[in-house]
Amino acid sequence: MAHTLPNAGALAGCKVIDLSRVLGGPYCTQILADHGADVLKIEPPGGDETRGWGPPFLGETASYFVGVNRNKDGMTLDLSQPAGQELLRHLLADADVLVENFKPGTLEKWGLGYEDLKAAFPALIHCRVSGFGSDGPLGGLPGYDACAQAMCGLMSVNGDADGEATRVGLPVVDMVTGLNAAVAILLALNERTRSGLGQFLDITLYDCALSLLHPHAPNYFYSGKVPQRSGNAHPNIAPYETLPTASGPIFLAVGNNRQFAMLAQTLDAPALAEDARYATNADRLRHRQSLRDDLSALLARHEAAALADQLLRAGVPAAAVQTVDQALAHPHTRHRGMVLEQGDYKGVGSPIKLSRTPATLRKLPPDLAPPAGQD
Repeated sequence: MAHTLPNAGALAGCKVIDLSRVLGGPYCTQILADHGADVLKIEPPGGDETRGWGPPFLGETASYFVGVNRNKDGMTLDLSQPAGQELLRHLLADADVLVENFKPGTLEKWGLGYEDLKAAFPALIHCRVSGFGSDGPLGGLPGYDACAQAMCGLMSVNGDADGEATRVGLPVVDMVTGLNAAVAILLALNERTRSGLGQFLDITLYDCALSLLHPHAPNYFYSGKVPQRSGNAHPNIAPYETLPTASGPIFLAVGNNRQFAMLAQTLDAPALAEDARYATNADRLRHRQSLRDDLSALLARHEAAALADQLLRAGVPAAAVQTVDQALAHPHTRHRGMVLEQGDYKGVGSPIKLSRTPATLRKLPPDLAPPAGQD
């Protein structure tokens, strides 16, 4: 990587070729791009399919695409053709990282797999995001976020106790896969400073979905009991769930006895913390329903937002349940720089805050470019 000024971003001078589409890969490369990496997004002639995943649209481009492709340059390339393959090799000559989410075997078919490229570009870090990896019982099969949620147990523990298994309401597996891919790339870049060599990074939706099973996996390992759905209630902590107030639900996340005593004091019911049924977390779990009933009666006299603020300031984690528009408009959201605006563009800011080399908005998501290198 070339030497650059520190205020250009923590990854300034790092060149990334991004062949990925949809979400996991693009989210990974946007993280890198936000922090200064020079990311070239290469799309097939028809473009990343998420350009059409609307409405809503910004111009002719779906908001879905806009949300994960800022700070990137764009190019269109047909890698199934020799001219496209030749141009990609030219671009990789001075690249640090290649990110792709082709079905395993596709790039190999074109002579662009890791083993094909390693001889020519020994320092190249090749990150593949796939559903299941290239081998094993499910190797090479296509993977999607919702299917990973279903297959890996996430849906089985999400939803009401008496309801159906439910998909998490956002593509959590894709996004965590993108995060893990970004972490893997940073690890490999760090190791390369010692060895001078690149390596292959094998990041799958399947693995990442399984990694999210905390605390359900350890609970199962050490109890032998299959975890069940419990709605918003935590399997190990009480009270840790949504409860009704006079103005809508509030989430209480009471993690220890001191917080529970402060909750009781704030609700003008100090005797609650002295009740033997609620003396410890284990006691509160055993008497969860009576605790819920007692708290609901007390909360009925309060407004959710005001009480949540009062509890937070008293050291008790609590929050009114907000809608997306309310969360994005919250004063603290603005204070943290978590909404970016430039012209017609709006986006969620980077949650990764560095003091000297912060993330910046340098480029808007690229328009679909005309095909390159196809004579």
